[in-house]
Amino acid sequence: MPQISTTRPGVDVLVNDFVRSVYNWMGIGLTLTGFMAFYVSSSPTMIRLIFGNPIIFFVLILAELGMVFAISGMVNRMSAGTATSLFVIYSALNGVTLSFIFLAYTRTSIFSTFFICAGTFIGCSIYGWATKKDLTSWGGFLMMGLIGIIIASLVNMFIQSSAMSVIISYIGVLVFVGLTAYDTQKIKNMAMTQPAGLDNAVVRKGAILGALSLYLDFINLFLMLLRIFGQTRE
Repeated sequence: MPQISTTRPGVDVLVNDFVRSVYNWMGIGLTLTGFMAFYVSSSPTMIRLIFGNPIIFFVLILAELGMVFAISGMVNRMSAGTATSLFVIYSALNGVTLSFIFLAYTRTSIFSTFFICAGTFIGCSIYGWATKKDLTSWGGFLMMGLIGIIIASLVNMFIQSSAMSVIISYIGVLVFVGLTAYDTQKIKNMAMTQPAGLDNAVVRKGAILGALSLYLDFINLFLMLLRIFGQTRE
C-alpha cells in the first residue's frame, strides 16, 4: 500500500489512515469474492442452482450492477453503514457469479494469473501514486476504451469469435492498467484534499467508494489476464 512521507505529522496521519482504509476494504472485498467463488464452485448443489437456472444468474448480475450504481451514484445520500454493507454484499455476490472460472479454468492457471495480476496491479498503483504527471486527462480516453470493450464483448457473445476475444482481452489489460493508475491518483488527491475534522462517516464512505474503484480495476484486470494466460479444463 502506498504511504505518505511523514513530513507533516497531523495531515499525513489522516491521509495514511484514509489510504490504509481504502486498501483494507479492497482487500476484504477481494478475499470475500475469492472465498465465495471457491465455495460455490466446490458445491454441486450451488452450481446447479446458479448456473442451471439462467433466471437466477441474470437476477444476480442485475443485483450486482444495481449495487455498483448505488454506491457510485448515491453514496453521499446513504449512511456509512449502508455503503459498507452494499460493498460487502456486492463482493460476495460477485464471488458467486465468478465461481464459473473454477469450472472453466485449471486451478493452477487461476492462482498463477492471480499473482501476475497482483504484481501488475501493485506496480500500476505505485506509479499512479508516485508520478508527478496529472492523469486526469486519461479519464475520458479510458472510459471510451471501457465502453468499447463492453460493446465489443456484447457483439462477440453472438458471433463467438476467438480472435476478437483475444483482441478484447489485450485491449482490456491496457485499459484496466491505465484505470488502476488513474484511480490510485484520484484516491491520493481525495485523501490529500480532505479537510481536517471531517466526520468519520463521510471518511468511511469515501474509503468505500475508493475501495470499490480499485476492486473493480483488479477484478477486471484479472479476468482479462485469465483469458490470455488461463488454461481451460479439458
